[in-house]
Amino acid sequence: MMARRSTGKTRMARALWYVKKGTVELRSAPLPAPGPGYARVRSLFSGISRGTERLVLLGAIGPSEWERMRAPMQEGAFPFPVKYGYAATGLVEAGPANLIGRQVFALHPHQDYFNAPLDALIPIPDGLPARRATLAANMETALNAIWDSGAGPGDRIVIVGAGVVGLLLAALAARLPGAIVTAVDVEEQRRPLAEGLGVGFARPEHAPADADVVFHASATGAGLDAAIRCAGLEAPIIELSWYGDRPATVELGGAFHSRRLRILSSQVGQISPSRRPRWSFRRRLEAALGLLAAPALDALVTEDIAFETAARTLPKALTTEARALAPVICYPQE
Repeated sequence: MMARRSTGKTRMARALWYVKKGTVELRSAPLPAPGPGYARVRSLFSGISRGTERLVLLGAIGPSEWERMRAPMQEGAFPFPVKYGYAATGLVEAGPANLIGRQVFALHPHQDYFNAPLDALIPIPDGLPARRATLAANMETALNAIWDSGAGPGDRIVIVGAGVVGLLLAALAARLPGAIVTAVDVEEQRRPLAEGLGVGFARPEHAPADADVVFHASATGAGLDAAIRCAGLEAPIIELSWYGDRPATVELGGAFHSRRLRILSSQVGQISPSRRPRWSFRRRLEAALGLLAAPALDALVTEDIAFETAARTLPKALTTEARALAPVICYPQE
């Protein structure tokens, strides 16, 4: 039997809840000592998925997606109130002896202390800062999209939408030998971020054409139109954007039919069919953490939000006017 260490005590835990449109609350609840098969984690950082959590804040997730969009350890239900989030890093303070003191990643909502099943805790590789490790869920999305696309060495690859997922995609694609990778965005300030990851940058009006593979991650109809314009003959367009309950208008005249283009949805809730027979969700998440080793990726984590004030400041960080790519919530340290 595996040795365990436990505080043996119930403590109060605090979590962020989306309680109505535009409103976040900090709520407290008792947290019992972790039972067999569980560990208690003291949070260090938790990543904010701006696109998805903006839709949660606005109550803009359509009823048909309420069950499919549940986070792994979510509490409450859509539209409100709901405790949401899926990119927590922390320190194990109670549970199996071999995990005590280890930094781990978990798909858990924003909460200062939490209990989680042992199989839901992924040890963070040595040398990977816990703050950067909050990008793991987004890196999973990027990795799955690369698999879905079939991109390979020497390809001309365009990523429309240089947000956090788009830039992680660009960083992965740039590792393909001989690949020519361009990130496309309307915001010129994304240029140094892209170039720092070793890829080119262009505004939509100057985006390269005749690409072998195009990824779209801007969550706008204009971005998808730009992706179609970039695609070469019979090239796949990998659609990663999620629009919530918003309709999207796309131009399917022009070259879409004559070039025999294909738009393929890529979503992280399923492992890409090319890997599904051999890969588990845990293996994919472990791989995503391993792919975050490059220090240059720290540039994507651009804003720290104190947990103590997050109920007030998080709504502002989720507006469309906010410029931060991947904000993180920082928890008090003992």
